[in-house]
Amino acid sequence: MERKPIRLTTTSYAVMSLLELAGEATPYELKQMLVNSIEHFWPIPHTTFYDEPARLAKGGYLSESQEQGGRRRKRYALTDLGRQALESWTRTPGAPPSQYRDEAMLKVFAGADPEAAFVGRMEWHGAQLAELEGYLANLKEGSEGRREDQWRGPETTVLGGIAYHRQMIAIFEELRRAGIDGAAS
Repeated sequence: MERKPIRLTTTSYAVMSLLELAGEATPYELKQMLVNSIEHFWPIPHTTFYDEPARLAKGGYLSESQEQGGRRRKRYALTDLGRQALESWTRTPGAPPSQYRDEAMLKVFAGADPEAAFVGRMEWHGAQLAELEGYLANLKEGSEGRREDQWRGPETTVLGGIAYHRQMIAIFEELRRAGIDGAAS
């Protein structure tokens, strides 16, 4: 297949990162990996994510093969070019600051009752926290003993997710107290 120049995006790097860990995967397997890892801190629309492996293959960053039997699914793996691009991207220092987007906060700003706007949020963050703590335990031990160094990045991002959800729970508790205290004044 002739290589066509393409622009690499953060979605490109997310796909290549997952393939670096998996070795080879179908788009469906990649999406399952995304849901259990990157999507906790970097959500990607499903359609964008499913289209990305084929786009990267056209650019020469992934190899593409098709299963001979069964559902004849396409499987993707990093090429040397993809591995070099991913390594170059990870070695580039810094990243733009993240943006905090929260519709509940926007509703409160517009006059909504904080208690009503945040209903269920602390429970959701608590469930996410429990899920990430489970991932951390699996990363630390794994099914065959202590994790390899290649899992240091995922372990660090899980720790970041744990800190994020703990902080969000604390923020909602503080806002709830402020709302209750403010209503009592």
